[in-house]
Amino acid sequence: MNHFLDINKTSQSDLRAMIDNARAMKDSRNGRPKGTPDDDQPLAGHMVALIFEKPSTRTRVSFDVGVRQMGGQTMVLSGADMQLGHGETIADTARVLSRYVDLIMIRTFEEQTLLEMAEYASVPVINGLTDRTHPCQIMADILTFEEHRGPIAGKKVVWSGDGNNVCASFIHAAGQFGFDLTFTGPETLDPEKLFVEEARAKGVNINIERDPMKAVDGADLVVTDTWVSMHDPQSARERRHNQLRGYQVNAALMDRAKPDALFMHCLPAHRDDEATSEVMDGPHSVIFDEAENRLHAQKAIMRWCLGA
Repeated sequence: MNHFLDINKTSQSDLRAMIDNARAMKDSRNGRPKGTPDDDQPLAGHMVALIFEKPSTRTRVSFDVGVRQMGGQTMVLSGADMQLGHGETIADTARVLSRYVDLIMIRTFEEQTLLEMAEYASVPVINGLTDRTHPCQIMADILTFEEHRGPIAGKKVVWSGDGNNVCASFIHAAGQFGFDLTFTGPETLDPEKLFVEEARAKGVNINIERDPMKAVDGADLVVTDTWVSMHDPQSARERRHNQLRGYQVNAALMDRAKPDALFMHCLPAHRDDEATSEVMDGPHSVIFDEAENRLHAQKAIMRWCLGA
């Protein structure tokens, strides 16, 4: 059973195959209208359940379009539609859905919901996001970097801001793809120690540097994410802004990175908070390539899950 739950739970060879497959599928669609099907239809006859306990733009659209381009069909379900884990148990939901569909993607809050879904489903399960990790996003980011700058192995990535779920998956990817990562942010928002130690054990450098200017010296890639969630109360938003204001990615910070350094943000962004519009719209930025590549990376992930 090929579940795609986290980057650190998937073999390096399989991850590399997915990135290469994503690039090939993207190249094959060059110049083709977005609504037309792929020449290869590996998901023909397959039904994919897309479960959203959290709202989504990029995840929902990219998975839905990707399934359709590959010849499959989707069933989009919200947390309100299902009352996941409130009425029927997650285990029973997984068993029932497995009788109807060939693949399940779930975007949820608690990691345990994802793990229980995968444990009891008899079809592959994909992690579309949890509060702890966001592996599909980072697969798109790896694809994006390599499109622009070649292999990411041995490069220096700097994460500025909150050591959140996206940061966690970037640390997983450092261990699996062989690049170094420096985290710069306040101590109260450090990434999870377990993930840092696991990546270091694979021979890559995972550094923590409180001074963002020092952190980005020699960086090949600078990455940030939103400081606040749409679910955070106003008091929490103000507290996070106070903690993170010094870690904004602006022109002065990018000037300390390599001249050809890239800038990424997984979106949605609060412009001129975590990153300035000057950087987001500037020559280093590849944020919209990154957003597009969610489609191609996730198509490759789905194919891998189904052995298609």
